[in-house]
Formats: sequence, structure tokens, C-alpha cells
Amino acid sequence: MPPASLSLLCSSPLSSSPCLSRRGPSVILCSSVPIRTNANLRRRDLVLLGLTSSFIFSGPTSDSLAAVSSDQDVKMDMLMDDINAYSFLYPIELPDKNFSFKWVESRKPERYSSAAPLSPDARQRIVSERVDMIHNLVISVSIGPPNLRFLKSNDKSAWKAKDVADSILSDKSALRVTTGQRMAESSVLDAHSDIVGGEPYWFYEYIVRKSPTISVQEPNLYRRNLAVTAERDGYLYSLNASTLSKQWEQIGPFLEKTVASFRLLPPTENYVPPYKDPWRFW
Repeated sequence: MPPASLSLLCSSPLSSSPCLSRRGPSVILCSSVPIRTNANLRRRDLVLLGLTSSFIFSGPTSDSLAAVSSDQDVKMDMLMDDINAYSFLYPIELPDKNFSFKWVESRKPERYSSAAPLSPDARQRIVSERVDMIHNLVISVSIGPPNLRFLKSNDKSAWKAKDVADSILSDKSALRVTTGQRMAESSVLDAHSDIVGGEPYWFYEYIVRKSPTISVQEPNLYRRNLAVTAERDGYLYSLNASTLSKQWEQIGPFLEKTVASFRLLPPTENYVPPYKDPWRFW
């Protein structure tokens, strides 16, 4: 798929989405480029460092965040995954403050059948992920079938945003615990839906009470998450962006831009639907 033009992207709802109620920073540049690796850090290196979606380290926050304001213009780049047919924008720079995000592509986009599972039942799987280890940021995309405990109807137009959020969170823990225990780890703060391109998108915000850290023993430290989910071919496609609670005021508005920009794209010849060859793990 050829990249979208710069003018089309910046004038589209991606940069002025009504899906999130809070006002975020202005997007001053939206670069449309193919997927690329920002660093030569392989997945096995991240595993050795203990950096996965479920167990991201929570070290001291970078001092450079102290100068970051939520009302600043932000330069954003675009990730287009033609294997799973979606795209989103992510912040890369605040030109006015000479501040740059330090993204590493920890999981390159891959097909659902070979992707890393988020729980022992392997229903929901991470198909791409990037992390900023310096500023404790994670942006990931996962795919999985609906949890029929919460989404009982086949009519997705009747789904409530809170039920969609519960469906995703119930399948998201990497721990060997029950569905109820997984949900007890998280609290949904807000959930709402919006129609984007004629299709429903469900937006929700939640916190994870059990902060996955052993290096920092702050009792009130937790991860705050923004997420969006869309449905295609019987599977839920979800983008999740998170950071530490103590730096939410500085970083949260930029993550809102990322979540609001998430779109399912028309499939190309490179698209691999989740239901294709579900037995394959390579």
C-alpha cells in the first residue's frame, strides 16, 4: 500500500479527532513513511532486560520531562502495518523544547498466528510494539477474538464501550490467574464509542493497580493506559498506549493523539487475516 499523502493525513480526522474529549497538543508534522526499525535492539535483548508489554521497567523518570508541557506542538510519525492492515501516529519530537522521544521497535509487525500471546490461553496476541525505555512509554497493538462473557451479541453496533474494554482487559494478563483476577488488576476510568469511517471504534482509559516493577517501590505508582479497539472479520484490533502515573500530565496528551489516530486500513495483498493458518507459529 502506498503511504497516504502528507496533506491528506494532516487534514483528516487523525489530527482533529472528536473521539477524545480532552484537548491535546497540536500536531505540526505528520510524516507518512513505511515501517522501519529505529534501533538494532532485537527482541531477545529486550527479554533479557525484562522489557515486555506486561513487565515494563519503572525506573526513574527522565529529567527532560520536567520541561515538557501538554500544550506544546508535537511532531509525529506514522506506522503502517500492511500485514494486519492498520496505521497510527506516534510522537517523535517537540521542536520548541528540543525534546525527542527514544522509541525502539521491540516487536516488529507480524501475523497473528506467530505473535506473542498476552495470556496463557493465547487468545489475544501482540502483533507490534514500540517502547521508549528512557521515558517509560509503551505503544502496542494486539489482536484477539471477543470474549463472549462480555460481548454476547453478534451485532457490534450494540456493543457498549465498557463491555469492549472488559473483554480486552479480561484476556490481557500474562499471569496464570482467573479472568476475575485479571480484571481486578485494572480499573476502567472512562469508556465511550465513536463512529469513524462508518465503523464503530471504542475508546477507553484504565489504570493497572499492580505496577510491574521491582526496582521502584512507590506504593502509589501504577501505569495509566489509553486504548482504542475496532472490529474486523470477527476479531478485535486494539491499540494501547501507556506511561507511569507520575508523568501522565506531561505525556498523556501526546498518547491521546496516538490513540485517536488509530485506523483499520483496507487490506492489501500483504494482509494476513487472523483466522488464516491459526496453527502456524512462524
